[in-house]
Amino acid sequence: MAENQLGGQQVVLLPEGASRLLGRDAQRTNIAVAVAVAGAVKTTLGPKGMDKMMVSDLGDVVITNDGATILQEMNVEHPVAKIMVNIAKTQDKEVGDGTTSVVILAGELLKGAGDLLDQGIHPTTVIKGYKMAATRASEVLEEFAKKVSISDEPTLEKIAMVSMGSKNVGDEKTKSELGKMVIKAVKQVMEKDASGKTIVDHDFIKVEKKAGGNVSDTAFISGVLVDKEITHPGMPKSMANAKIALLDVALEMEKTETDARIEITSPEQMQAFLKQEESILKGMADKIRKSGATVIFTQKGIDDVAQHFLAKAGIMAVRRVKKSDIEKLSRATKAKIVTSLDDLGSDDLGHAGLVEERKISGEQMIFVERCKDPKSVTIFVRGGNEQVVDEAERSITDVIGAVTSAVVNGKYVTGGGSIEIDLANELRSYAGNVGGREQLAIQKFADALEAIPKTLSESAGMDAIDTLVQLRSRHKSKGGEVYGVDIFKNSVGDMNKNGVFEPLMVKRQAIDSASEAAEIILRIDDIISSRGKSKGGGMPPGGMGGGMGGDME
Repeated sequence: MAENQLGGQQVVLLPEGASRLLGRDAQRTNIAVAVAVAGAVKTTLGPKGMDKMMVSDLGDVVITNDGATILQEMNVEHPVAKIMVNIAKTQDKEVGDGTTSVVILAGELLKGAGDLLDQGIHPTTVIKGYKMAATRASEVLEEFAKKVSISDEPTLEKIAMVSMGSKNVGDEKTKSELGKMVIKAVKQVMEKDASGKTIVDHDFIKVEKKAGGNVSDTAFISGVLVDKEITHPGMPKSMANAKIALLDVALEMEKTETDARIEITSPEQMQAFLKQEESILKGMADKIRKSGATVIFTQKGIDDVAQHFLAKAGIMAVRRVKKSDIEKLSRATKAKIVTSLDDLGSDDLGHAGLVEERKISGEQMIFVERCKDPKSVTIFVRGGNEQVVDEAERSITDVIGAVTSAVVNGKYVTGGGSIEIDLANELRSYAGNVGGREQLAIQKFADALEAIPKTLSESAGMDAIDTLVQLRSRHKSKGGEVYGVDIFKNSVGDMNKNGVFEPLMVKRQAIDSASEAAEIILRIDDIISSRGKSKGGGMPPGGMGGGMGGDME
């Protein structure tokens, strides 16, 4: 129970079992938590980064080195840990890649801020310095950036390879093929808006996964893969040059919404009723046949009798298709989604070179492929087991984000920690010009940025201090700004020559998100938790609770 003394009188503020942390204690705890979260994902950075195995309460196993996935699966409890998880989620949603980098950067910024607070510098001074540093870093990023377009496939392939570098998804040849598939997919679905700006909607690049085979069996489909089966065994299993109708109509007798009663008093009436019902369903099937459709996909159900008439007409039908899949089919086949059979005509139909039901790993799936200029495509991911196929899917999603970011923004920078060294050098020069106590915060921001090349070298088993010294020395010489950590040769190398490129948007988003998260956390000087101990899970003063206890450093 938290209490205050007022004129000798005891004032009760909080309920029994509540906890409160004030001033530096609150700041120290928050910084320790953030550093622990960063420490949990630090070893996953780079092509030689390690994986984490996450086991849930139910025994589900996830093996990954994707920063956002690790933090989500960890089920952290401390509010500051949740802020760190949220910045990884934001990075994932906005640019699709760089989730580990943003968490490491935020952790290092807070670690540096902790040193400054210990020296008696006020948090608002540190925050002001960090804001200035983030703004300057964004400007410098633009200066160092180079242009790239969708037609520059060699550069985009290198960006894709770097994004996939840390993922355990097959050999270099397989990764190269996956990168090419993603570039092809992005190229296919990208559009220009009214102002001429490039737009890529990730939702129209469907990533469908199925355990079985090998990662190298992953395929690009010029159309949509629907995880359903054909409704009737008498229907054709394959249809070349298919004319496709997309329906939001139930091909069955609708139940009335108001209470209705039908009285049947003789077998003849029953027979007439059933005949009438059959006639209505036959009429529905006839309308579809007359439109010229050879394949139908509907969001709703198809009655057994209607299935029979469609099968007799040689029409392939699929029912209860997800709305999102219907929209993708519409973009891929150019078919219009029809909500009334009376309106269905030949001009509403879409086209696909082939619609076929195939058995994949014991389950039926429908391939709608060979579409002409589809604006929705599918990457069908395969893998030896569930863990492999899940990681391959995460990897492809990251690459889609990286390639999209590069194409939409049209700029990239060199990777391998080279751009971070450039930014750090520029910020140190900038700090000298700024003066005042803020310059100390700007210098700490520069130190935090160097955590990226430092972590990359540690992952490769190199000496981190020697590597940083070499990089700083190289970057001072003319033309040395492209030197970074060469993971595979365990040395400092030319990232331009090695083709280690990263999208500008990924770097900028990481810097903005990490600095904003650090600023939010540094502003907190009082933690009041009114969750009673008896209810379980009260926030411990020095730890995070949940699954993070073992990661405190």
